[in-house]
Amino acid sequence: MRNLILILMSGLLCLGCGNQAASKATRTESSNTVSKVTLAEPASKVTPGMQANPLESTNIMRSFVARGVIRELPAGGQTVVVRHEEIPGFMPKMTMEFNVRNTNELGALRAGDAITFRVKANENESWIEDVQRAGTNELSSPLPADPSSSSLLHVAQLKPGDVLPDAELLAEDGRTIKLSDFHGRALAFTFLFTRCPLPDFCPRMNQHFNRARNLLLERPGGPTNWQFLSISFDPEFDRPGVLTRYAYSYRGQSTDRWLFAAAPTNVMASMVAQLDFRFANEGGSFLHNLRTVVVDPGRRIYRQFDGNKWKAEELAQALAEAAQSGVYRISSPLKSSR
Repeated sequence: MRNLILILMSGLLCLGCGNQAASKATRTESSNTVSKVTLAEPASKVTPGMQANPLESTNIMRSFVARGVIRELPAGGQTVVVRHEEIPGFMPKMTMEFNVRNTNELGALRAGDAITFRVKANENESWIEDVQRAGTNELSSPLPADPSSSSLLHVAQLKPGDVLPDAELLAEDGRTIKLSDFHGRALAFTFLFTRCPLPDFCPRMNQHFNRARNLLLERPGGPTNWQFLSISFDPEFDRPGVLTRYAYSYRGQSTDRWLFAAAPTNVMASMVAQLDFRFANEGGSFLHNLRTVVVDPGRRIYRQFDGNKWKAEELAQALAEAAQSGVYRISSPLKSSR
């Protein structure tokens, strides 16, 4: 009888241990689940009112019908500047420079012509095709010419070695910052706006910046006095909250040496005049080219990159050289990447 009682007590003790272990395992699993939720990215990367990029979750080629007015036919015949109406499901009304797949379609066209066309785009590239002249009655609303932006090509006043004047910006965290705040650091900055969906424009600049930053962070024994700055020229829409969420989609949780900010209208007007940057705001419809600038720790122009054909490796190398230069050397001419 005594042995039977001992056996029963042992069984009860084992059962209690099992429940305790199960309880502990349950608590551990629950704790891990909470940690995962805490570290997860925001449920939505799009601020209310901010248009999501229709291409960001798929690399399928998309096609959109569009209408607009030709503003410019750049030399070379590979692109056309169009002030277009809203393209439903893709982008609001804008003035954009589009790549043209069949350049023969531009042969009989002139600035001021109303056209219809088709935009083709995926995550990596975009172009237009099926470009045809259209009557103005085919446009939902006529797009008036803006004489203030009839000449949009500016000759840069600042050359390599010149000091970039200070400028005041509104940072993504709501702080007012100045370019002079980065004194002592080499600075690479570019211009964008968050509603730009063309993959080979603003998104391409963000990808280049992300890649260049990673290259510099991984460079053994490399300089650490460098900074990236992405400047929006759409301050009315690109408020701090919008910029923060937009930035997250490119740099993730690491904000290390990469800041997003917006430039007030008067600041943009000044920078356009100083740099080889083409920009015009036509009633909320933007026209711009791509310009990336590297300045040394003394805020002297070190190098400028034009367009989107350059590589992230080139930018990383230029920024590393600028960080280590300290002083502009006239014996080592610095040319724009064309």
